[in-house]
Amino acid sequence: MIIKSKISTKAALAIGVCLAAQIAYAGPKPDQIGRLTDDLTPVGAERAGNAAGTIPAWTGGITEPPAGYTLGDHHPDPFANDEVLFRIDASNYQQYADQLGVGQKAMFERYPETYYMNVYPTRRSATYKQRALDMTIENGKTATLVANGEGVENAAEGFPFPFPENAYELMWNHKLKPKGTGGVRYNNQVAPTTSGDYTFVKLREELLGLYYKEGVKIEDINNILLYFFQEVESPARLAGNILLVHETLNQVKLGRQAWIYNPGQRRVRRAPNVAYDNPGTASDGLRTNDMTDMFNGAMDRFDWEVVGKREMYVPYNSYKAHSSDVTTDDLVRPGHLNPEYFRYELHRVWIVDARLKDGMRHINSRRTFYMDEDSYQPLAVDHYDNRDQLWRFSEAHCINYYELPTFWSTFEAHYDLQSGRYVAQGFDNQDPVNTFDVEMAESQFTPQALRTRGRR
Repeated sequence: MIIKSKISTKAALAIGVCLAAQIAYAGPKPDQIGRLTDDLTPVGAERAGNAAGTIPAWTGGITEPPAGYTLGDHHPDPFANDEVLFRIDASNYQQYADQLGVGQKAMFERYPETYYMNVYPTRRSATYKQRALDMTIENGKTATLVANGEGVENAAEGFPFPFPENAYELMWNHKLKPKGTGGVRYNNQVAPTTSGDYTFVKLREELLGLYYKEGVKIEDINNILLYFFQEVESPARLAGNILLVHETLNQVKLGRQAWIYNPGQRRVRRAPNVAYDNPGTASDGLRTNDMTDMFNGAMDRFDWEVVGKREMYVPYNSYKAHSSDVTTDDLVRPGHLNPEYFRYELHRVWIVDARLKDGMRHINSRRTFYMDEDSYQPLAVDHYDNRDQLWRFSEAHCINYYELPTFWSTFEAHYDLQSGRYVAQGFDNQDPVNTFDVEMAESQFTPQALRTRGRR
């Protein structure tokens, strides 16, 4: 399927004046801190609802789990009694065109018989632990961009830029979103054929985030943002393959460092290609490394621009799909995930456009990110090929993880609109759920430790 489109001028004007494409480093704004307890939320979103009343005011998000929740449970749905307001499908999506992205419209056109969006009441459930909110306020007084937008200084623990003025500040708010100091999760993956057949790839992952440790400053962490360990547990042909990543904060100062362990060779090797547009683990080439968490890694191959802010129907509060009562077979369908299990709501999103720089190489000529104002989480992304034609569309289905709390994806799906295939991650319905703030040592994430772990 080939679609060529641009964000309309009408849509941009509807939400106000577009922001400049240049990296206008305005710096910290101590004079505006009072707004974070007045007209803005503690992370910088608009506190008020919209004029139509279809987006409510932010009143703190979910600060306590539903009754009966215990640590380790698949997070029960606090909005289970909400009813579907209406359904958007191929027959009526044009009525909602101003609240849909390019990739969303393409999905209705590509799968007119099977793809739809169940729209529910808007619930602004995103929030973070008080320490992260307090540190976000402090960061608003001090944080600055460095290295042409590739680094941050004078920030710690919280969102660095509660008053974002350019695309780099928005993307750093996503990349540094509070996720806890350490955790373990099963980020299991499928890449179905066009007929819906799939192999279940079991991926166990560990993360250690140095930036989020209480009392730690950027100058204390030796430029390491986080450590990442991923082991394939099944299928048998892939089992035992391990990836280790040291994700740097300033990737101009020092780029991402990665190693792989291959059980057949019983060797640890450097993996310099675990970055940019190289294929992600066991993804059949349907997901690049920098599509993980919707975007990660260096931004230097693209020019970044804020298009504006807009009201859109986006995936949100996907507790139904997250449930332990749901199986992978329930969710996987030919062409796309089963829409019956996913929830969409009207939210305000930042729109960020990234265009490939002259002389740089990447399989995408352009990407458009739709980022939730309450969490800076990209909820949808449009990916264009080198003919400037829409190629892929990504969605992040998120929940509030009560135990931290944080607002983060439980499923990510990346749809290839041209081939009719997709890859999706997050199928932990029958596995232990994410854990946060787990005590981990840096020594667990060295190449030497990788050798030991790989030989067990």
